[in-house]
Amino acid sequence: MAYERSDSSTGEGGGADTTALALKILVAGGFGVGKTTLVGAVSEIRPLRTEEQLSRAGETVDDTGGVAQKTTTTVAMDFGRITIRSGLSLYLFGTPGQDRFWFLWDELSQGALGAVVLADTRRLEDCFPAVDYFEHRKIPFVVAVNCFAGARNYGAHEVSRALDLDRGTPVVLCDARDRDSGKEVLIRLVEYAGRMHTARLLDSVG
Repeated sequence: MAYERSDSSTGEGGGADTTALALKILVAGGFGVGKTTLVGAVSEIRPLRTEEQLSRAGETVDDTGGVAQKTTTTVAMDFGRITIRSGLSLYLFGTPGQDRFWFLWDELSQGALGAVVLADTRRLEDCFPAVDYFEHRKIPFVVAVNCFAGARNYGAHEVSRALDLDRGTPVVLCDARDRDSGKEVLIRLVEYAGRMHTARLLDSVG
């Protein structure tokens, strides 16, 4: 399990030490699926964004079908932080969606506990590369279906079958604009990734 620990002493005359646990989480998925929105909605700090305006030069490679209102795109990463409970924080790294920026994924995934793969049922095939990426590298992930207005509703089992996910990979429905909804997705990921890492550790010991 990947984590960072930071120790600090409090109180006068030698107070008790407190240990904070910070976990690295990736937020991935296709172009225009809501990664920047999710990071911004849940972050308790002002999120770092690396967005640029879409250009005419990119019209031939950036498929804006279903997201015609989108005018910007992430070219490096998004970054935010959320405290899940006292002593446990998540550092969120949103990945760029277009394939020409995928070379950044290897750097961003270093030390990550797990990932959230955002999916849009109108463009479900756009999240296939992210699913393949994390499956091949054995990085635990959950699929979070961002429920866009006007999109057809599908159940978690239907999405899991359409994506041909490994058995047990969680699929959750969410609204990337809503902080509580996004936080529930992250909690689900931490719980799932924790079980996966524990099982692998026990297997290695066995």
